[in-house]
Amino acid sequence: MAQQKRGYRKAVFVVIYKKQANKIKYLILKRKLHWKGWEFTKGGIEKGEAEMLTVIREVKEESGLTPVRIINHKKKGKYNYRKIIPTRPYFGQTYSLYSAQVSNKSKKIKIDKHEHNMYKWADFHEAIKLLLWKDQKQCLSIVNRFLVREMGKE
Repeated sequence: MAQQKRGYRKAVFVVIYKKQANKIKYLILKRKLHWKGWEFTKGGIEKGEAEMLTVIREVKEESGLTPVRIINHKKKGKYNYRKIIPTRPYFGQTYSLYSAQVSNKSKKIKIDKHEHNMYKWADFHEAIKLLLWKDQKQCLSIVNRFLVREMGKE
């Protein structure tokens, strides 16, 4: 018997990036679970967990990397899942947008092979073309605009 849908799961979107020689590269992951396509790190907030701890945990779980800087971009959003899965107790997610900088000397990426089968470091223009969902494109644009503006001040 299918579970009762209970609304929206609270989650974080995390745009992982690194700076190399005045250029910004974004980590995008190729999804294989529930749908196929490119995305950035995201995940649900566990009961009693602070958003910032969720960001750190999700970055580690989905990439094997450790953030050296995290920014809360004060953007929130909501979307419905495209695919109904009877065992999933929610019909969508609300999210808060964060970015997480990792060292450009970071070790090899260790993706969660259950959810993803590839990863890629891409510049903004390539990443925006590869991302499927409007929310993700908008979030990447917000982060990129912030980082480009910030780099202009450095």
